[in-house]
Amino acid sequence: MNILVVGGAGYIGSHTVRYLATQGHRPIIFDNLSLGFARAVGTHPLVVGELQDRALVEQTLRDFHIDAVMHFAAFALVGESVAEPAKYYDNNVVGTFQLLQAMRACQVDRLVFSSTCATYGIPESVPIHEQQPQAPINPYGFTKWVVERMLRDFHHAYGLRYAALRYFNAAGASAAGDIGEDHTPESHLIPLVLQVALGQRPHVTVFGTDYPTPDGTCIRDYIHVDDLASAHALALDHLTQQSTLEVNLGTGQGYSVQEVIAECQRITGRSIPVVLGERRAGDPPQLVADPSLANRLLGWRPTHSSLENIVRTAWHWHQHHPQGYATT
Repeated sequence: MNILVVGGAGYIGSHTVRYLATQGHRPIIFDNLSLGFARAVGTHPLVVGELQDRALVEQTLRDFHIDAVMHFAAFALVGESVAEPAKYYDNNVVGTFQLLQAMRACQVDRLVFSSTCATYGIPESVPIHEQQPQAPINPYGFTKWVVERMLRDFHHAYGLRYAALRYFNAAGASAAGDIGEDHTPESHLIPLVLQVALGQRPHVTVFGTDYPTPDGTCIRDYIHVDDLASAHALALDHLTQQSTLEVNLGTGQGYSVQEVIAECQRITGRSIPVVLGERRAGDPPQLVADPSLANRLLGWRPTHSSLENIVRTAWHWHQHHPQGYATT
């Protein structure tokens, strides 16, 4: 299929572009390059523009005879969303609305959407299953929840076929080492720790050591970006038979901040100084997925998401690209 990958020059989008191509699809990337990198998409067609430019989106859908859309384009920093909610509503909600309207105009009826476990807020229990209430506690999570609701409404009213994939903690890099994580500012734990190992930061801060977990630090479910990519392709296949899908994407295995730091020290063989800080407001003690629904409906099981493989592939990327895509 001809697949428009919105945000395809970003971290998860670029890995998915590569995977789609290996499956015989033709990915076309639409990205404003505010957070993505043209180098990450290789030789695949790239249209640079804004989702709010509905005329350009419609033209792209028609010019490339698009069959389905994958949507990764979102701002995703929790703290920034609290400080600048207008930015998040404009990009994440208004941008998605314009995309859906363009799809309607061009009679493109299949969408795979990059959602998040942040729509659950503080979970009632762990592991988190899809029947738990969605009660986001910050503007980022709320904008993703709003889009999920928009997708349901467009499905009922206009026949949109959609998959909402609720990620847990995306991590790792391509085994080839040529595409990986490059964020400014960096907010994800594993790249932050590896930047300390490279000498680019003096230390990593652990926010809170008194949580009700075995070592007192937060526990998260880390999913390799290549496993996320395969889930997107399976979700698209699913939409040829079914009209909706809402599932968690995680491993069901959580690791604490201290465990991640220890694994990074082991893989890199370098000392990683730690500074203990106060808890951050709104950080749940544990976020771990129940991935059984995705396992059952998609036949999807993560194969790259051991903590060792996540850290090893990320370290390979960061070693060879210490300045990210700006590395020459």
